[in-house]
Amino acid sequence: MDTVRTSLAELTSTAAEDWHLVFKARYGMQQVFAALNAASEVRGVVTQSLTCATAVDPIMVAGQRPVYGDISEQSLALDPDRLPAPASWGAVVIQHTFGIVDAARSARLAAAARANSALVVEDSAHALGRMVRSADGTPLADVSIHSFGAEKSLPTKFGGAIWVNPEMADTAVREDITRRLESMRPPGSRLALAARTYRLQMAVLRRLPGGVGRATRRALTSAKLFEPPVAPSEQEGRLAHSDVGASPWVVGHMSEHLPGLAALEATRIAAVGVYAKVLSDLMPWSADVVGQPLIRMPLLTPDAVDTAAVVDALRDRGIYVGTWYRPALFPGVADPEAYCYDPNDPNLSVTRDVIERIVNLPTSVTEAEAERIARDTLDVLEVLRNAST
Repeated sequence: MDTVRTSLAELTSTAAEDWHLVFKARYGMQQVFAALNAASEVRGVVTQSLTCATAVDPIMVAGQRPVYGDISEQSLALDPDRLPAPASWGAVVIQHTFGIVDAARSARLAAAARANSALVVEDSAHALGRMVRSADGTPLADVSIHSFGAEKSLPTKFGGAIWVNPEMADTAVREDITRRLESMRPPGSRLALAARTYRLQMAVLRRLPGGVGRATRRALTSAKLFEPPVAPSEQEGRLAHSDVGASPWVVGHMSEHLPGLAALEATRIAAVGVYAKVLSDLMPWSADVVGQPLIRMPLLTPDAVDTAAVVDALRDRGIYVGTWYRPALFPGVADPEAYCYDPNDPNLSVTRDVIERIVNLPTSVTEAEAERIARDTLDVLEVLRNAST
């Protein structure tokens, strides 16, 4: 555990003792919001609906209420010019969507939060080891959430790391967050086994025929022998588990893969550069993301083109195209109202537009592969445009 904490501290120029390791980042988030809930009568956490349901579940499980702000099309994170009424703020979540770290907007969000005595929670699930900092280099967040989970920066599948700012203004909340994180119990034997066998299970499930594979996956999940990235309960406003810290196996896996982060990031940075050059017309953020190791390269399809058709056509060409975050609260929730979310909220117009048009391309590819994918994307868009006229 100390090896991982020390590595994260070196990576972020922080202190190892301020890092806390958990089974999944969402369980660390739960403890952060539980401490906030215990300390204040304020029940609102400002966040965004262009996110995963598992980033909102911890807010609700802890007794808080998600309050959705609109996003900036440039950062795909909360727009500091379109925040909801500050009377409802207990915390503000700054999400580095796909790993896009927008320092200027993040600084304004942090300033707005602090002006209203709200906790600044940085969601770096897609930006492992990266933090927004002030002009003098100090981290802006009160709490920074980092993920080692499935389809994140590393191929670890499990694990999370929570950094608690030792300079947090509210010392009582800081001490309670730290106490809660350090008191988390390791996973039980069945959950620990599910984590250790996850790769083998996925390899087997992928080889089964579609219907059989889905039924087997559901049965294993129900029996708590398979740990999916998003459990059915986590589309219903709950968490699959609660208060689960990191097991020795998870910590060892984190320690094993952390040294490879820099090489993986270099690959992603190179791919992002290619996409930004070739597909700049589809990316309002392209100039800002060059040099950043995004875990996916998002693009917005033209208004006249069916986004689902773009995804299908690219997948037919063998390209691993992601659909994060379409629909909202990805991969979708059973009851939006239970999440305090109104899909037709007039204050979320940018979010709605992005959700309808977003497609994301793989970045763990070579520059030559990124070039081919980008050219295929342009070709598919041209074919679909011609077909619609």
